[in-house]
Formats: sequence, C-alpha cells, structure tokens
Amino acid sequence: QVQVVESGGGSVQPGGSLRLSCSASGRTSSYYTMGWFRQAPGKDRDFLARVSPDGSAVRYANSVKGRFTVSRDNAGTTGSLQMNSLKPDDTAIYYCALGTWSDRSADYNYWGQGTQVTVST
Repeated sequence: QVQVVESGGGSVQPGGSLRLSCSASGRTSSYYTMGWFRQAPGKDRDFLARVSPDGSAVRYANSVKGRFTVSRDNAGTTGSLQMNSLKPDDTAIYYCALGTWSDRSADYNYWGQGTQVTVST
C-alpha cells in the first residue's frame, strides 16, 4: 500500500522561504510522478509542480515558476519543494501526491494529509 506524508509547513514572513518534504512508502511508490498542489480556503486545489519518477523532468505552474523548486532523491521515495520569495497569496494547505504525469489532481491516486503554510507579517 502506498502512503504519502508531507512535512515542513509553518509560518513565515513575506519574502521568506520554506522547504516542504514528501516521504512516500510502498513497493511501487517510486514508479509514480510526484506532484505538489495547494488549496486555499474557499478555492480549488491548484497544481504547483511535478517531478518524474527518476527526477529528470520537472514542470511548474506559472504562479510559482522561478520561486519554487521541486526535487526528488535517486530512490524516488523522498521529494521536496523549496519555496522562496513567499507571498501572502501563497498561504494554503500544501499537498504532495503520487500519480501520472499530469497537472490535474484527478490523475493523482495517493495523497498526503497536507501541511499548512502561512505567509503573513
């Protein structure tokens, strides 16, 4: 059974940085694309970034391109999302998920519990 756990959320001032981690377990977890999404109160769950199973390919949403960096270890079971130049609009619950090479949340089968990121003064 595949399980996904995020960690590293918290509160930060505008312009600050946070690094989220994602740990995936299960025999087939390393075969999946690892995606990052976020959901703010009252809004849809939005795609942020994804990384291929071997870590060689990445893709970013325009809203975070140049500020966020996604990565994955060689084993494919641990990943991270480095977030720089954070803005108040980045405040949301952030999710790591495993699925196919896609921007759509519906294409991801396994989800973590989410971690809160709050950007404020």
